[in-house]
Amino acid sequence: MTPAIEIAREAGIAFTLHEYEGVDPSESDYAVAVAAALGIEPGRLFKTLLASVDGKLQVFVIPADSRLDLRSVGKRAQMADRAEAERATGYVAGGISPLGQRRRLPTTVDETALEHETILVSAGRRGLQLELDPSELVRLTDASVARIAK
Repeated sequence: MTPAIEIAREAGIAFTLHEYEGVDPSESDYAVAVAAALGIEPGRLFKTLLASVDGKLQVFVIPADSRLDLRSVGKRAQMADRAEAERATGYVAGGISPLGQRRRLPTTVDETALEHETILVSAGRRGLQLELDPSELVRLTDASVARIAK
């Protein structure tokens, strides 16, 4: 069990776990490949990204088939490097969940998440996704909701 699953269980929310295999972590568009492996549209699978905004790490949750619009999140925004993201979250890249991170970081969820009844996010390890109501994700991460994907 991962910290992300423990958070969801402790909160008493409804969720479903989805396992997948056969996706190479070095795949150029890993999140889209995961969506394909699960047989869902990429717009319902959300990836967790970390960026440094004005020198401080923040978490951004966006659709698998989108890119983070760095200009929309801050003037001095840049993607965090892989090692920095792994250290801050306690998860391995490709399995970074917005839930149960080592350090609680400011989180923003792309507004398109709320267009879906449920979305999928990493459950905290490669090969496992957590399906939940996007409003529960926002609540559990104390996230802001904004247009951050392009």
